Order: sequence, then C-alpha cells, then structure tokens
Amino acid sequence: MKALKNLTFKMLAVLTVVGLFSGGSLSLVYQAATPAIEKHRLESLKKAIFLVLPGAVRYEEETKDKLTIYKGFNENGNIVGYAFNCSGNGFQGKIEMMVGANQSFDTLKGMVVLYQIETPGLGNKIAFDEFQDQFKGLSALPRIEYIKNVKPQKPNQIQAITAATISSVAVVKIINRSMEEFKAAFGSKP
Repeated sequence: MKALKNLTFKMLAVLTVVGLFSGGSLSLVYQAATPAIEKHRLESLKKAIFLVLPGAVRYEEETKDKLTIYKGFNENGNIVGYAFNCSGNGFQGKIEMMVGANQSFDTLKGMVVLYQIETPGLGNKIAFDEFQDQFKGLSALPRIEYIKNVKPQKPNQIQAITAATISSVAVVKIINRSMEEFKAAFGSKP
C-alpha cells in the first residue's frame, strides 16, 4: 500500500512539473507572438479597407454606439465611402467580412471575407473573387437578395453558390443586418 502511495505521489509530482513547464512555455510563446499577431491583424484590416473602398488613399476611424466605421478619402480629401467590419454565423461557424458602402448606405462598393471556416470546396467559395465581386456596385435597397441557379435580374441581387446556399444566405443576412445598424448609427453624415 505504501508503494502505491509513493507511486501515486511521484506521478502527481511529474504531472505537476510537466504541466507547469508546458503552461509557462505556452505563456512565453503567446507573449512573444502577440505583437506580431496584432501587427498582422492591423495590416490585414488596412488592406481590406482599401479593397472595399476603391479610390481611397487614406481613412479615418470613428466609433459610435459601439460600432466602428472607417471613412475613406481620395487624394483630394473627398469621402469615397465607408467601410465597416461585420460578422455572423455561417453553416460551419463565424463569418467575418469587411464591407464598403457609399455615403448614403444604399450601394455597396465591395466586400471581402476576412475569416470563415465554411465547408472546403463548397461554402468556402464565399471567400473567392467570383462570389465577392458580385457585391461591387450592388444596390442595398430595399435589401440585398440572393437567387439560386439563375443570373441576377435586379440591381440588389446576387447569385448564391450552388450547393452552398446556407453560406451565401448567411453572407447576405449579415450584410443586410449590418447595413441597417451602421446606417442607423451613422446616417448619411458620420
């Protein structure tokens, strides 16, 4: 019985030392990697803002009602539009996008998927140019609509990805909801 207690104590001691070493190592790696991760995140954000606001050479950030908007300016200092981050649930998990809109929030200038874990070969096509390009110049009035298996007939329609309708619908719902939120918060003059 005493041998069993000694063995149990030794096992617990070894597991404790291994756990402390592993936890400490992970903590050090996290602390070392955090600045690089944050730098990459900011670079990706900046790149996405300029992708969804063609013609913008600089932007200013403004926050209102816990919503952050990026006002894009051309080289003459005129506003070319607004970019904003939006997210929601897709088929497999969270979808995060950067969306560009004109000043009255009635036309999209572009959309870029920043993060998604949709089904490879199907739903992940929301991150492909072919799908994202449909949002350039798309009317957001009355609301963006999706259609299946036919070409869009109206200026506010996009074609859903075949066999990935849930992902396509999720993108449309997220953008429609976000356009309403940002328009209500910032109006036509953020």
